[in-house]
Amino acid sequence: MTYMVWILLGYLAGSFPSGYLAALWVKGVDIRTVGSGGTGATNVGRLLGKNWAKAVAVVDMLKGAVPMLCAMQWGISDPWVISLTGFAGVVGHNYPVWLSFRGGKGVATTYGVAFFLHPWLSFLIAPAGGLVWLAVLKAKGYVSLASLVSLWCLPLFALLLSFHLPYILVLCALAALATLRHKENIKRLMEGKESRFGKHAKS
Repeated sequence: MTYMVWILLGYLAGSFPSGYLAALWVKGVDIRTVGSGGTGATNVGRLLGKNWAKAVAVVDMLKGAVPMLCAMQWGISDPWVISLTGFAGVVGHNYPVWLSFRGGKGVATTYGVAFFLHPWLSFLIAPAGGLVWLAVLKAKGYVSLASLVSLWCLPLFALLLSFHLPYILVLCALAALATLRHKENIKRLMEGKESRFGKHAKS
């Protein structure tokens, strides 16, 4: 039962509507009515600029990381519980209870989870994923494509570093969830209609 409490806390923390609150506070706008309709940092950046996008991204990462870290400090060491707590945080970001389950796409929150899954080795895979993101963005110019490629690289990196199975599986599940949330972007990529970074894309 205690394990279920941590998973619920992970979901509730992930549901904290950081992007929505930032847009409402600064512009008095419901971010879900702007651009892609998502509440994540990319859409916030379109409305409020890069600095606000960075701030929201940091908070979104913390939403995924903090519940896991609290569970670890509480003495929880079961990889399944830690993994599911992190997964619940991303689900909370994507489907927040406070916003009628209309949230973001979970990229930053997934990176927050990835950064703290393993006590030491996650400090390697998350930055490596970030480098993949930058490389793909520079080569192709699409935020959505860079996000998806980098997220699918995370479980590969975890496998190469011999992470526990639950950690590898949750990274696969999070990449799959992000792929589902990016289905419109994928459709536009296939049709050659996705806008590149710096333009008003719906990524």
